[in-house]
Amino acid sequence: MKIVRWDAAAHRFSPEKMQKVGLFSSERFFLDLYCLEPGQSQKPHAHDGSDKVYLVVEGRGRFRVAGEEQSLGAGEGVMAGAGDVHGIANDSEERLVVLTLMAPPPQ
Repeated sequence: MKIVRWDAAAHRFSPEKMQKVGLFSSERFFLDLYCLEPGQSQKPHAHDGSDKVYLVVEGRGRFRVAGEEQSLGAGEGVMAGAGDVHGIANDSEERLVVLTLMAPPPQ
């Protein structure tokens, strides 16, 4: 059994690029924390055959899904269905932490 303590100690930031912190994974899904400094982003991309859910834990960022953009803050989330182009931009002046679930993981 893998147990994860979820607190600020699990957050990992880098001035170079967005950081992905793996929490859980299997052949069927992954659950990560994405940690973005102000000004960092995740390049818009798509996954055929996989759905992705973003849930903002801390901060505020701009989320793009299927051609639409929305600013989301702590406690808000969005889903990108299989094939939808999606990405994140931390356009705020504070750090952004996003809980990210994807099923199934990309191959």
